[in-house]
Amino acid sequence: AGHGDHGAYYVAGDGATVDADGYVWILGRLDDVVNVSGHRLSTIEIESSLVAHPGVGEAGVTGIFDQITGQAVAAFVVDGASRLSDADLERELRAQITRDIGPIAKPKVIVRVPELPKTRSGKILRRLLAQLWQDDPLGDTTSLQNPWAVDSVRDAVRAAQHPRVSPKETT
Repeated sequence: AGHGDHGAYYVAGDGATVDADGYVWILGRLDDVVNVSGHRLSTIEIESSLVAHPGVGEAGVTGIFDQITGQAVAAFVVDGASRLSDADLERELRAQITRDIGPIAKPKVIVRVPELPKTRSGKILRRLLAQLWQDDPLGDTTSLQNPWAVDSVRDAVRAAQHPRVSPKETT
């Protein structure tokens, strides 16, 4: 249908812009980009930086709501060969991303998970990671290869959002 005479839109999940000359520029999948304070960050680029660290075997990155920046980077990582403490791993990963991409790409949140939810074709369901962090309804999960991963990520998210304090830390 021509411009203005369409019956409905088909939402493909891709982002695009129209330049001053009227050309449409496809930006890629909306769930593959995080917009932090107007900076469009590639989730794939951030994931690549994360998995370059020996402490990370696999990573999924998504955008989560942030009151100040609009969106913030959230990283969900599966352990690799290195067994660092949570604090040490988070510090090293943030430093690595700052070196590789820049400080704007540093994750606000890093959650260690046993595995990432994936489709039957092996794609990480980033949308699901954001929904679990924000406690949003999950929507369609029928394409999951590993539905049990949802519960393990949910448990890791709860632990990250509500860390337990040992009695020694309260005195």
